[in-house]
Amino acid sequence: MAFALPVWLAVQEELLGHGDADFGTSSCFDDFDDEALFQMFHLTRSCIAFITDAVRIRMWTVTQDKPTSPVDVMVMVALNYYAHGASSVAVLQRLGSSLAESSPTIIGTISGVIAGMADQFISFPLTRDAKASVASRIKKVCGIPDVLGVLAPAHFKIRASPYEKNTFRSFVNTLGYTSIVSQIICDSDGNILSLEKCCVGSTFEQEMWDTSFRGREIEKELHGPYWVIGGKGYHLSKHVLTPVSEPENDSETRFNEAHAKIQDVMRTTLGSLKRRFRCLMQLGFAQETSLDKKSNIIKACCVLHNIAKKFSVPPPPAAGKIEPLHPGKQHSASEKIDPEALTARQKLISDNFTLVSSSQDPSGNNVTEEDRG
Repeated sequence: MAFALPVWLAVQEELLGHGDADFGTSSCFDDFDDEALFQMFHLTRSCIAFITDAVRIRMWTVTQDKPTSPVDVMVMVALNYYAHGASSVAVLQRLGSSLAESSPTIIGTISGVIAGMADQFISFPLTRDAKASVASRIKKVCGIPDVLGVLAPAHFKIRASPYEKNTFRSFVNTLGYTSIVSQIICDSDGNILSLEKCCVGSTFEQEMWDTSFRGREIEKELHGPYWVIGGKGYHLSKHVLTPVSEPENDSETRFNEAHAKIQDVMRTTLGSLKRRFRCLMQLGFAQETSLDKKSNIIKACCVLHNIAKKFSVPPPPAAGKIEPLHPGKQHSASEKIDPEALTARQKLISDNFTLVSSSQDPSGNNVTEEDRG
């Protein structure tokens, strides 16, 4: 579950209980049939209705900003931009010239409002039962126990001016293109559990983890004896579980295969996110000193991703090859590894990925090698 049921019900109650005349009335989305609606916004009618009402409530009760246009029209402009990276002709025709000219401002406003909902719709498991539930589902997928999520850097392409040489280089990531990067944790179902940071593309994922709110919490053991799955760009720690760089036996190989399997969930999640919200495939020009607007768009799309999953809205079909997870900075062989973390990982591998051979005793009962010892 991307966000707790009580939060969901509280939002629904607030929406239903608000007495404003705009709630539940016709909207500009009614002009589209269901197929056209999905093509234009990559969302379903019921999902869009919930998003529109949630935005309306937040603008009334939190931001207290007086909408410059009808809320449903502003949401239409933003959702269309998120879905395609530009406003469609069909949407621009409905806006009129004055509103069309102000669409960048509208997108910025709605992005800020939806990004402000992140605490409601992007939630890390905090209670004992929630943690156990997430860990149980992850173990069913890959066999690795006590894991609270998959950790990875999420890179989003931007344009940076090559004439500003120092700034341009800071945006170039490990795959050689200019990007900004955020830190994401997801669960085994592809729900986004945590989103932090908006940094230039050259930022190392370990640096983001060390300075992130969630990273400090987890490494200080505020969430208990759990792991998050991290790729080769992270240091092995007592709470970040990385693959074995050079497996020496079958157990370590099986562990690496399980690790890759659950990491693939993150690759699929980011692929789904970018297919539904194609604006994330190219976020336009960015400057190192002003990434707030880009950050709001990324956060808004992640909020909408979780809402779409709650409504079981499938993403559009893949148009091409899904981008791989970024390999990150490769650590040198001489780099010091935390011996306690290494011991903990070896114990996990031994307890969960070692096959125990068995045979039968004279009575026909299975006897393992451990029983013989």
